[in-house]
Amino acid sequence: MRIISGKFKGRQLVSFQADHIRPTTDRVKESLFNILMGRIEGGRVLDLFSGTGNLAIECLSRGAAWVDIVENHRKSLGIIRENLSKLGVTEGFKIHPVDVFKYIRAFEGEPYDVILCDPPFTRAWAHELAEAIAGSRLLGPESRLVIESAAKERLDESYPGLNRLDQRHFGDKYLSFFAKA
Repeated sequence: MRIISGKFKGRQLVSFQADHIRPTTDRVKESLFNILMGRIEGGRVLDLFSGTGNLAIECLSRGAAWVDIVENHRKSLGIIRENLSKLGVTEGFKIHPVDVFKYIRAFEGEPYDVILCDPPFTRAWAHELAEAIAGSRLLGPESRLVIESAAKERLDESYPGLNRLDQRHFGDKYLSFFAKA
């Protein structure tokens, strides 16, 4: 895994052994950030199910003003901290070692500009995530929500207050882009 753009461009992230993680590939990441161009730099980003911190660090590399990293798997938290340390990243982020759904329900701060969701590939949580986020305070009028899901997972075109703008297919994965209705 490597960072593909920004101040950490080309830098490698740590190698790891973890059955619960399947990192976003460079091809998918490139497409994701091309679509989000102009929303990351100077923006507030939320990375749910951060895994290795790959997407959060890519956002920081591309000039995000702030990134909240939400992950509760102990091994993943260690990998995230190791990646941040390896790149010398010491500010502009906060790690929240809590359950993602608990974080969504409890959130009361300012809305995020971009929310990235890459739930574990062993779970089919895309639909449940979209429902939870649609009913939360995470999204503002100009926010974008991106959910990475398996091709076979349920993910509707709209939820109360949330509409899908775009969907991209990558082998067995989909990237679905949502905005407030």
